[in-house]
Amino acid sequence: MAKVTFTLNDETVTVDEPLNMRFLDILRKELGLTGSKEGCGEGECGACSVFMDGWLVNSCLLPLASVEGRDIMTIEGYRETKRYKVLENAFVEEGAVQCGICTPGMVMAAENLLNRNPSPSEEEIRIALAGNLCRCTGYEMIFKAVKRASKEGEGLW
Repeated sequence: MAKVTFTLNDETVTVDEPLNMRFLDILRKELGLTGSKEGCGEGECGACSVFMDGWLVNSCLLPLASVEGRDIMTIEGYRETKRYKVLENAFVEEGAVQCGICTPGMVMAAENLLNRNPSPSEEEIRIALAGNLCRCTGYEMIFKAVKRASKEGEGLW
C-alpha cells in the first residue's frame, strides 16, 4: 500500500492502495465513480476512458502509480461542462445511446476529437472513435451525434 495523490475532477484526492492496482478499479470501487466501465479489461474497447493531463487514456491499463501528481477527469467531471451538455443533447437527438456501456467512453472520445478538431469530417470522426466498441448502435448514429455536436457547439471547442 502506498499513498498516491492526484487531481480528480478538479479536486485533490489521496488514495492509499497498492501501486499496481488498476486505476479503473480505484475509480469504481474506492471512489464510487462508476461512469467509466470495464468492457474488455485490455484497453481495446474504450469504455473506461478518462482524461489524464488532457490526454484520453484507458483507465483499465493504468496502474495507480501512474496517476501520482496527474490531473484526471472522468465522465463525472466532464458532465459538469457546457461541452458535455452539447454532446449529451446530440447523442439523445440522434439516438446514439442504447445500452449505455460504451456511451461514457464514446462521449470522452468525442470530446477528445472536438477539442483538437472542432469541425471534423465524417472520416475524421470515424478514425477518432475507432478505439471504442459499441455492440448496439451500429455506429452511424454515434457518428451523426458527433457531427451534430460539432455544429451545435461551434465556438465551444
